Amino acid sequence: MFETFSAPGRFYKGNLHTHSTRSDGRLDPEEVCRLYRERGYDFLCLSDHFLEAYKFPLTDTRAYRTEAFTTLIGAELHAPATHLGELWHILAVGLPLDFATTSEGEDGSALARRAAAAGAFVGIAHPQWYGLDASDGLALDVAHAVEIYNHTCEMLSARPDGVTLFDHLLTEGRQLTGFASDDAHFHADDAFGGWVHVKSETLDPEALLLALKAGHYYASQGPEILSVERDGDKLLVTCSPARSIVLAGRGSKSKVMHGDGIAEARFDLSAFAGFWCRLVVTGLDGKRAWAQPERHA
Repeated sequence: MFETFSAPGRFYKGNLHTHSTRSDGRLDPEEVCRLYRERGYDFLCLSDHFLEAYKFPLTDTRAYRTEAFTTLIGAELHAPATHLGELWHILAVGLPLDFATTSEGEDGSALARRAAAAGAFVGIAHPQWYGLDASDGLALDVAHAVEIYNHTCEMLSARPDGVTLFDHLLTEGRQLTGFASDDAHFHADDAFGGWVHVKSETLDPEALLLALKAGHYYASQGPEILSVERDGDKLLVTCSPARSIVLAGRGSKSKVMHGDGIAEARFDLSAFAGFWCRLVVTGLDGKRAWAQPERHA
């Protein structure tokens, strides 16, 4: 969504998908929050696994908030079953602390709907990691977003990607955004590799949650998208030094500007008329940033 960059406020850096000793992470919640705060993050969601084996944790991190760092309450929800028969992994950011435990017979779609009804930002977590297909993506009909990069899945299984499912769902007409995360458990070098920059007027948790649901954020492994300006069919993008700036769309549709250290690109949107397009910046080190898709009339 190109209007993200002209929306009021500033960008706040945060991680939406992280684990602690409340489920299968190595560090306790206070230590996890401290590490992200000291690394320069503005906010964090501890999304421990909402499973009976861990006593259905909703990790309360409010005590670790400061004037310059805040937390969102959330969890990674699980219920039967994907088309491969595996438990769903559904990220829910912004849950109430009294969110009810998963009931017997509640499937993934119903659980996602209940989380959305409770006010959560619902994300389809690491789809490539466990083989989600289009039928799975379409089944989560209340999802706000797809996890397009997961750093732990890159480090531990070389399956970090959610772009294929994301693009398919966009082509099917779904209104979705894409987020990157660490999914850090601190068992390996799995932290600080993917995040979001959320445009908000304040660091208040509710303001961040509203901005996420509105799509007022971009995802990154490192590159910065500094501005996106639209004038009719003309688009001007400025970013940190990159090797390519791509406008990708439905099927094979794409436009690219490339060079050694390019930091600006101009695109004609008329080629995407009637379809969606999304901006991808690839830095000099191969790391990427992704702006949210735009449907061009």
